[in-house]
Amino acid sequence: MNTASAEEPRWLTDEEQRIWRAYMHATTLLEDHLDRQLQRDAGMPHIYYGLLVQLAEAPRRRLRMTELAMNAKITRSRLSHAIARLEKNGWVRREDCPSDKRGQFAVLTEEGHEVLGRTAPGHVAAVRQALFDRLTAEQQKAFGEAMRVIAEGLQPKDAGADLPWLR
Repeated sequence: MNTASAEEPRWLTDEEQRIWRAYMHATTLLEDHLDRQLQRDAGMPHIYYGLLVQLAEAPRRRLRMTELAMNAKITRSRLSHAIARLEKNGWVRREDCPSDKRGQFAVLTEEGHEVLGRTAPGHVAAVRQALFDRLTAEQQKAFGEAMRVIAEGLQPKDAGADLPWLR
């Protein structure tokens, strides 16, 4: 009796393989493009820029470290390293949480806010040139909907989920 067919993987079709490879190629090139622009213009990688943006948009320019890690979709260890580098630059400072002895806040400094203000126009131009200017309005809408569906499907809601910010 042959049960191999029941255990066979669902291989990608030729079209799915084409789409998958195009996605991987595009996302790798896009991340590199944005990293190079931010390193050139502000001396920081894309992930650091994203952390500064989150802090700038938060009430009182501060977020708990756990919330910042969750929003950035990164491990607490990676966040801690990034915040240490941003502190060294004078762009962020940490504050202890008065209600939780183990908790800390990351706070955007005035200098960090100024760096973000100087950097944002070039970054937005790079994003626009690399992504939005290449797509029609309909393609932009479809792309946004597809990314939302993918993100929702990959972010489990159960308490025991293995997510980066819980590691």
